[in-house]
Amino acid sequence: MTENSNVVPFAASEGEQETEAREVRSPHLLEAKRMVEAIVFASAEPVPERILAERLPDGTDVAEALTELQRDYEKRGVNLVRVENSWAFRTASDLSFLMNRNAVQQRKLSRAALEMLAVIAYHQPVTRAEIEEIRGVETSKGTLDILLETGWVKMRGRRRTPGRPVTYGTSTEFLDHFGLTELRDLPGIDELKGAGLLSARMPANFSVPQPMTDPDELTEDEDPLTDIDLEELGLLTPLAEDD
Repeated sequence: MTENSNVVPFAASEGEQETEAREVRSPHLLEAKRMVEAIVFASAEPVPERILAERLPDGTDVAEALTELQRDYEKRGVNLVRVENSWAFRTASDLSFLMNRNAVQQRKLSRAALEMLAVIAYHQPVTRAEIEEIRGVETSKGTLDILLETGWVKMRGRRRTPGRPVTYGTSTEFLDHFGLTELRDLPGIDELKGAGLLSARMPANFSVPQPMTDPDELTEDEDPLTDIDLEELGLLTPLAEDD
């Protein structure tokens, strides 16, 4: 019996061929990809790009390694995704239904919590008093505590104003949970209206603020939280004194 001459070996795609060619020309790229893959895979949280740069050998082109690794995974069951300036492996969006059976049932946020989260996301850095002014109602401390417990909201610093109120902003976990690469991916006014989240008959002067580009960087009117601040806020346990 003769072999079927019509059978042809699996052909790599053009993109895979280009990647393989680059790896042959630069074995350092292949090794860099392997190291990046190992670090990101082992981390339970998105890994900042600067951490990758610190752990990889000097002279490694981290951006190129990430780009190539992202391309390798783009058609697999898990994808390498960018979350702000960090990277993580996540289930491919078209396969997320497979995870529903194992998903933990979580309590839905109240309307007040959702409104507060939206105010913080679009207006950060923002103080509690500013949140109340924007919403037009008093803010419940319990509602703010819930958002802090979810990890979606964090304390940023203190405003350089009398009383030095704490400023709040969203976290990397917020972007990761809602599938956002960066804050600028938040929906604009037209998208909010299209989704039915805003009335089509809004005041003529109504506008949605442009989210900040770098939420990790303090603004000119913010001071960083000190250890004393963290102790006062209950975020840092003071060391016990020796007897």
